[in-house]
Amino acid sequence: MRVLGIDPGLTRCGIGVVEGTTGRPPALVMADVVRTDAAADTGQRLADLERALVQYLAEYRPDAMAIERVFARRDVSTIIGTAQASGVALLVGTRAGLSVVQHTPSEVKAAITGSGRADKAQVGQMVMRVLKLDAPPRPADAADAVALAVCHLWRAPIQNRIAEAQRRMELAEGVARARARAAERRRG
Repeated sequence: MRVLGIDPGLTRCGIGVVEGTTGRPPALVMADVVRTDAAADTGQRLADLERALVQYLAEYRPDAMAIERVFARRDVSTIIGTAQASGVALLVGTRAGLSVVQHTPSEVKAAITGSGRADKAQVGQMVMRVLKLDAPPRPADAADAVALAVCHLWRAPIQNRIAEAQRRMELAEGVARARARAAERRRG
């Protein structure tokens, strides 16, 4: 499975592509950052980000996309730009027909380091160890995107099994309701 991880941001959007299968260590395919000009109009910056993401999808052909879920911070101005960049990523991934999943920063940190409170340096170091790299991906936004991709790669099989179990349960409940309605019609 190939996962494209996105650490959304309007000025710097981290991009990471990781590949792996169950039982084998993941491998880094690519880590990068999309930068937009802070002096440009917000709409233009979002369009630039969209074009870059579409190009990454075409070049690396991921099976899934993992995006960091936006969470509230004190600085509202950065939240808005991050949320807008996240929306563009969600749109691009969905339009491409990918499975698009969001993970919270604490989920990613816990998956990679074992602690949901790890700092950026710890995440970078563990990404380096997990992927057997000589150094963590730079800048930190790229390392965070790679961590997102690894987190999803590790969590996807479990999440898929849970989704399948929920689908089967809903199907069984639907069958039970249909049988109950048929029995009610025969009685009445």
